[in-house]
Amino acid sequence: MLVHNNAMKSILLFAVLLMGSLTQAQPQGSPQMNLQRIVLTAGIHQIDTQVAVTQEQHAVGLMYRKEMPQHEGMLFVFQNPTKQCFWMKNTDLPLTAAFVADDGTIVNLEDMKPQTTDSHCSVKPVRYVLEMNQGWFAKKGLKAGAKLGGRPFSSAN
Repeated sequence: MLVHNNAMKSILLFAVLLMGSLTQAQPQGSPQMNLQRIVLTAGIHQIDTQVAVTQEQHAVGLMYRKEMPQHEGMLFVFQNPTKQCFWMKNTDLPLTAAFVADDGTIVNLEDMKPQTTDSHCSVKPVRYVLEMNQGWFAKKGLKAGAKLGGRPFSSAN
């Protein structure tokens, strides 16, 4: 029954995040600035996080941004854990992608160079990817195995 309850919690969380982050279509070439926000934690650090849930939101991601405050990031939420791969086409900011397991554990980190189509992939199937300014994780001493906290990860006990 625990597996069933966790699966139901994950489905409900996904539905809540989806409903909360539906916005009008973005004009092509403009950054997404109005997505739902949640607070995540990494130890003592708080991250003001935009949540990208739909395929359109995933596709735009952090493209077209000229800057992003150091305490902000974008969490990509996928319906099922799979191998996730990201690239940086039309993205001006150097970013680090944290590929995150259902329980909030960082599986691997990948630094990504702006304006490239190089693939940066998770080393195992994940449902979450958190993009932050490049160097943020290193400055905070966070590596693979560190745990993130917050609403998406609280149902994966």
